[in-house]
Formats: sequence, C-alpha cells, structure tokens
Amino acid sequence: MSETPANTLQYRSDGPEDAPVLVLGPALGATWHVWDRQIPELTRHWRVLRFDLPGHGGAPAEPAPTVGELTDRLLATLDGLGVGSFGYAGCSIGGAVGADLALRHPHRLASLALVATSARFGTPDSWRQRGEGVRAAGLDPVARAAPEHWFTQNFAGAQPAIVDWAVQMVGTTDPGCYVAACDALAAFDAREGLGRISVPTLVLVGAEDQVTPPADARVLVASIHDARLAVVPGASHLAPVEQPSAVTDLLVRHFTSAWQATAPQTPPGGTAAGPAPAPEPAPAPAASAMPAPGVPGGQVGPGLPGGMFAPTPSATPSPYATSPAGPHAPAAAPPVTPASPASFPGFGPPPTVDPAPAPATDAHDEGVRVRREVLGDGPAAADATGDFHDFVTRYAWGGVWARPGLDRRSRSLVTLTALTAGGHLDDLAAHTRAALRNGLTAEEIEETLLHTAVYCGVPAASAAFSVARRVISEESGPGAAGA
Repeated sequence: MSETPANTLQYRSDGPEDAPVLVLGPALGATWHVWDRQIPELTRHWRVLRFDLPGHGGAPAEPAPTVGELTDRLLATLDGLGVGSFGYAGCSIGGAVGADLALRHPHRLASLALVATSARFGTPDSWRQRGEGVRAAGLDPVARAAPEHWFTQNFAGAQPAIVDWAVQMVGTTDPGCYVAACDALAAFDAREGLGRISVPTLVLVGAEDQVTPPADARVLVASIHDARLAVVPGASHLAPVEQPSAVTDLLVRHFTSAWQATAPQTPPGGTAAGPAPAPEPAPAPAASAMPAPGVPGGQVGPGLPGGMFAPTPSATPSPYATSPAGPHAPAAAPPVTPASPASFPGFGPPPTVDPAPAPATDAHDEGVRVRREVLGDGPAAADATGDFHDFVTRYAWGGVWARPGLDRRSRSLVTLTALTAGGHLDDLAAHTRAALRNGLTAEEIEETLLHTAVYCGVPAASAAFSVARRVISEESGPGAAGA
C-alpha cells in the first residue's frame, strides 16, 4: 500500500477515471470494505473513492479529534487528486463528515446521502465513557459487542463469518484513533445547522437500527430542506452490509437524479454531465468476490491519477493548497499485487453471504416476520380471534406481502389507497406508519391521498388526510413536511 501523506486519508479508487466522482465514508470501527457490495453497480456510473478513518484498516495512526478535522483531511486528499465537485455518502461518523461538508463546503458537494446518521449521536458523556473504556481495557470488549449493534439478530445468526469479520475489523483498529473518533462524536452537534443544508439529500436508515434509529433519521428529514427518507426493512446499523441490494438501489436512484439536477452541463473533456454508464467497462466482479486492496481493477491511493473535475477556481486560495496532498501532478500508481489475507488481518473484504436458502418455515412464521418488519412490534389484531389472526398472518403477511413482484414501498402505496377507499381509518393509521418505515416520504403519502380523492371521493380522502397528518406529526415531530 502506498504511503499516505500527512493530513490526508488513506483511500481506494474504483471505476472509470473520467466519470463523476462519488465518495463513500465508513462507520467508526469499520473500513472502506463496508461498501464492497455496492461497488460493482456504483462503478457502472461513477468513479468511486472510498476512504479509511485514521488508524482503521491499516491507515496511519494520526488521530483526528473532531469531525471537522476529518472533513479537512478528506478535502485535502481530494484536492490532491484534482477532484472539485463530488457526490458523497457516509455511514455513521462518515455521515457526520457528510453533514459537515454540506454545512462548511456546500460548493464542493453535488449531492449527499446520510446513512445511519444522526444530527447528534447519543450524548457526549456516553462517547467519553466509551473512550475511557478503550483506554482502560483496549478494543476487545468493543469489538466483541460490535455485531450486536451493527446487525440484526437474524442476520448475525445466519452469517457467523461476517460477524467474525466485523469483530476482527474493530479489534485491529488503532485504540488511540478510535478514542479520538469517540471524542469527535462527543463534540459533534449539527442540529442548529440542518436548515442550512441545501444539497439534495437522501437519509437512509435500517428499520431495526438501535444506534441511530429511524426517529433520528426523521429529525434530519424534517430539518433539511431537500431531504428524502428511506427506511430499509431487515437492517440495523450497517445496512450496506446487511441489505446490500436495497442500499445500492437507493443510492443509484438518489445520486442519478440529484447529479442530473446539479451537475454542470458540459464537464471538462466530455459530453453532458450525468452518471451514465461507462462505455463498455470491464465486467465488475461479483459482489461476493470483491478484490482486496491492491487487486487490479481498483487503485489504492495516493499516487492515483487526477479525476474528471478540476478544483473549482476561487478568488480565495484553497486552505488545502499548501498541504502535502494539495494540487499536484502525481505519478501513475505502481503495479500492485493482491495482498494475502495474512498480510492485512481484519482489513479484507467481508466474507461471502451464505447463499444457501434459510431453513424452510411455514407461512405463519414468514408472516410474523414480515408483519414485524412492516408494522413494527405493536400488538397484532387485538380484536381478532385466534383463527382469523392466523388467517391474516398466513395469507396477507406470509403470502401477499412476502411476494417478490412489488417492493414494499409500492405495496404501501396500494394499501393506503385501498384503506382510504374502504374508509378503514384505524388500519390506515397503522399503515401510514408502515409507509414511513418502508421509505415513503410525507410528500409521497400526501400525493397518494390527493390522487385517491379523484377516484374514491373527497370525503374519504379528507378523512384519510386527517389520519395521515396525525400519524406523521407523531412520527416526525413538529415541522414534518407534506401531509
């Protein structure tokens, strides 16, 4: 791996060098490999740069005690690569870096995705206590506890190899850099600035995330002007690892539409800007077989040739122009060979998700699982008899809702319409909450009910609007947009 200059970050680049740039930021304790399963699809559209936090994944152990310092090092790295405007997606502390970018450097940011992110992560005392615990006992206790916070119980039980990979990844992090990152999260508080974020923003959260729960995501959506919410069923804190297909699809849709709306019409040396697929790229490796750092097909920085976008000219000199990673003409990356697993313990890609089918379950068990993911853990059909409850669980939840023909967002749209037409307002309240969990925004729910008014009658839609307003207010708090 190439030497990383001071005041910059260790990074890896994949995808065509003349494509728009998308930067991916990791979670605390994790490395750039948490995004491995998004890379094959994302690199069809973008040049993807992933970075490691200091002391993570073998990166130099140069602690960064604030989120702002991490942001500054990232921009210094990008300046050194000749990258001006870029899209950004960050998970957890990587999302905090994204929020800081949007607040302090909005001219650099084309679009933003905040994954498992909060405007304020827990309490300062909780992060200081975690840091003190690492100083006293090392990272082993934190590493052993990581899977419990990162993955759902079902996923952890079914994928023990990924659990072991996660424990090793955290355990091989530099303790001093981990403590500094805890200090950074203790000091981070973006709540007062959220209203100033103006770039198109996707807020993505796992439905079962207990670290940055959906309620925190809804605070972001209610406060950021141009923000959309996506709640991923069956995922906890590391949704890119646990539900890779859903996360990839959401990212592609968001950055495609956002880039088309904000990118320059004619980028340097090319046609109209936009994340169009690269012409005849080499076939991307399968998501379960991503190369380790140094494998041909991806380049590990620095030493990577500059990208498509030159830094935006400004009357004010860039504060990073004099850093060791400032604008320069780097030499081409030297040939590299794959590292054996023993060379980088804990830093390699996650193991392949076991493709074997789960043990067969009957329709009732499947229905219980789907219902819990859609409606949450509230009481189920309290007024129903045992036989009727079993019927609904098997055939509605274990049958229709479990079918692959429509995604859950679409099924929520259909359900809201049907319940409005039938005047079933009690069920409509529960399914409005489910629609929010399934990724519908308040605006989309409002538009659905407005459309329903034309075909099902204004009185029915008016009653539905009243129910939806109440539910959205309860779920999002004051300032919720839309209905």
